[in-house]
Amino acid sequence: MWSSNSNNKSRTMHHHHQHHPLCTRTHQIGALLLVIATFFFTRLLDAPCRISPTVSSQRKFLLLPESQEVSIKIYVYDVNEIDGLNELLKGRDGKIAPEACLKGQWGSQVKIHKLLLESRFRTKKKEEADLFFVPSYVKCARMMGGLNDKEINNTFVKVISQMPYFRLSGGRNHIFVFPSGAGAHLFKSWATYINRSIILTPEGDRTDKRDTSAFNTWKDIIIPGNVEDGMTKTGSPMIQPLPLSKRKYLANYLGRAQGKAGRLQLIELSKQFPEKLECPDLKFSGGEKLGRKDYFEHLRNSKFCLAPRGESSWTLRFYESFFVECVPVILSDQIELPFQNVIDYSQISIKWPSSRIGPELLEYLESIPDKDIEAIIARGRQVRCMWVYASDSESCSAMRGIMWELQRKVRQFHQSAETFWLHNGSFVNRNLVEFSKWKLPVPLP
Repeated sequence: MWSSNSNNKSRTMHHHHQHHPLCTRTHQIGALLLVIATFFFTRLLDAPCRISPTVSSQRKFLLLPESQEVSIKIYVYDVNEIDGLNELLKGRDGKIAPEACLKGQWGSQVKIHKLLLESRFRTKKKEEADLFFVPSYVKCARMMGGLNDKEINNTFVKVISQMPYFRLSGGRNHIFVFPSGAGAHLFKSWATYINRSIILTPEGDRTDKRDTSAFNTWKDIIIPGNVEDGMTKTGSPMIQPLPLSKRKYLANYLGRAQGKAGRLQLIELSKQFPEKLECPDLKFSGGEKLGRKDYFEHLRNSKFCLAPRGESSWTLRFYESFFVECVPVILSDQIELPFQNVIDYSQISIKWPSSRIGPELLEYLESIPDKDIEAIIARGRQVRCMWVYASDSESCSAMRGIMWELQRKVRQFHQSAETFWLHNGSFVNRNLVEFSKWKLPVPLP
């Protein structure tokens, strides 16, 4: 019986193997390929989604994250809650109107303040804020005689001493805007009081002019210059671009020489090649001063707009060139440009060594085919919305870029040399006084 059952069992096992053959090398390879495909498909689904606000996902020169990625809360100090803030906005006599400060390179101070007041990221509760915005129009107030350098310095110190949250964090979560070439140096004691704060400025490294740069790559943000509103509005700008075939010049530089080496070299170059380079030595006043509309009329009449450095490395001309659709040529070696994490500037502009300004530059520009110029201009047309100070709810605007940058600057752990905490999580000062009971003015460094 045992033998018979054994034979039956053997036949049964043999019959089973006939229907289920052993795993072959082909099966093993197939299984391995399936695992690899699953791994890469999973990685693809998990990858962060980055989109261009320009509709086409193929435009790699502008990649912004989805707007919902920004989740910060910003408190904007009210002009009436802090003694001295009104002076930083309207001058010592309170007579400078915000409207008077909207034009020119310092207009971004006013625009950023106004847009933050309307922002969906604004909070009116200090205790839930990630960041605090300190409004000031000091560049405008100084230019219009409303404040002198000493008053600017003293008023800033007085204002900061009334901000407990500034002291609590050592200023790390406070935002200041300095919109001109002087940057934060406009506040003479910036290095003592706001060296840890977030500074929004069009100006980058100034160690070529000063011992210390007020711009820090890791905490500060480069912002676009303030382009004439008449050129940035959608629909019907003040001046329309010209077709390349109708442009009179190869290149131009429209600005004042101000004794700057690069600018003087361009003026001399234009005398050698007047049919190629338009480069008048413009004046602050008088018959040679161009009105705003005339300025853009001239600017649009060249294929390339040259942007040399002036008193500092940044230049408004770089941003203006996008709205007349000429290719910007940067002749400023130390320049820092906004939103470099998401914009590939090599696709929308040219940067040429300032030490090589001469006939060689014009020869190079002349060698570029019109089809290549058109392609650069077309890409720039898609990016220029990032220079427009519009709402952060817009799919593409300077404020959206700033908000995305601010999101990256938020520190989860704010502390200072005067901040301490106890076992129950309460924050105290050096005298063990709880934060909610700190008295003004708070001591500063």
